[in-house]
Amino acid sequence: MPTVTVSPGAEATTTLTVRNDGDIVEAYTLDVVGDCAAWTTVEPARVSLYPGTSETVTVRFAPPRSHEVPAGEKPLGIRVLPAEHPESVAVPELTVVVEPFHELRARMEPGRRRGWLGARFRTVVQNRGNAPTEVSLGARQPGEELRLAFTPERRKLEPGESAEAALRVRARKLIWFGAPAAWPFEVVAGEPEDAGAEGPREGRPEPLPGEFAQLPLFPKWLLILLAAVIALLLAWFALVRPAVRSTAKEAGAKAAQEENREPRQGGSASGGGQQEPQGKGQGSGGADGSGGATGGSGSTGGAGGSGGSGGGGGQQSSETIDVQTGAGGRKTGTYVVPEGRTFGVTDIVVANFQGDEGLLTISFGQRKITTIALETFRNQDYHWVTPIQIPEKAAVTVSVTCAKPGTPATGKQASGCHQVLNVSGVLSDVSREER
Repeated sequence: MPTVTVSPGAEATTTLTVRNDGDIVEAYTLDVVGDCAAWTTVEPARVSLYPGTSETVTVRFAPPRSHEVPAGEKPLGIRVLPAEHPESVAVPELTVVVEPFHELRARMEPGRRRGWLGARFRTVVQNRGNAPTEVSLGARQPGEELRLAFTPERRKLEPGESAEAALRVRARKLIWFGAPAAWPFEVVAGEPEDAGAEGPREGRPEPLPGEFAQLPLFPKWLLILLAAVIALLLAWFALVRPAVRSTAKEAGAKAAQEENREPRQGGSASGGGQQEPQGKGQGSGGADGSGGATGGSGSTGGAGGSGGSGGGGGQQSSETIDVQTGAGGRKTGTYVVPEGRTFGVTDIVVANFQGDEGLLTISFGQRKITTIALETFRNQDYHWVTPIQIPEKAAVTVSVTCAKPGTPATGKQASGCHQVLNVSGVLSDVSREER
């Protein structure tokens, strides 16, 4: 059996001699049977021969360069069919050897990725050759900033088969601050024996370019913000804090002096009240002296009423008024000063922790202190150096008009408004003269 070797994408020929051993003129039709029939032709495909004559035909092989034509030996038959005596058909056979060729195609998706420390890329390799091949994947970078690893690194592919491999790219160190850095790299696909080979090689795809854009861990504006915060802290500890401490010490010393001075002033007034009637009694009579004494007593009570009461039973006190109002409603909360006591208010704190919308009014007795729109604050505080005196049985009143309930920290809108007022000061006994 003759053998013909042919390369995919090329041509090869052989000859076949047809002889008429009959006694009449015969026409012969020649056609190809077998796996090679699609790319094998006979020229001419029909011959007519006189008895005892022969003719040589050419058999041409032209396999395409495709993975669909596997490499290896393939049997081929040429059927010679006589027109007059079809029962005398003959099928001479030969062997066609298709030579192997190697061709790989690769692509990487995506070509560029961003990340703080690493990223993953997908590489697809297809065997476009006509023979099984083992594919080796590798990656390289001009510098040493990246670690590059394929999973898996090798794969055996049949003709026409495709396979995917994951490329993991990881930077060797983080970028804390600054601009992003671009690290280019290349992916190389080929057979194991191609490892380390430089330059193009038949059947091996060109290197695939890729890029990893490494982002800084913290943006540049954060660095500027941190620098500004540090500068403010340094300014606070170096300049503002000493000044605040000094002012606080001076205010404390001044308050202590005034507190120590008040009892001495009261004693002097009382003494004057006792001496004045004596002096006026000699010149103008006891009535004037009595009137002067009453005036001295009144001055003492007016100037030192709060301090005197505090000394006779005054104590720090704090009361809380909790007001809960339905949407669209109005509600009032009160705290009534006990009988026989006065309340010197120095501090109030209002809490609108839900962020409600509406109106809040605070009154001390008949005196309206303030009216606030709820939507303008979450926590509001007021302080007085001179206490506001609220007499016995008078009320601290908080009136809330709820326009729209807010949303607390739970993230769910409340069903009603909720405000809390804390009022602090000195609760003192009422003197008998005041009663």
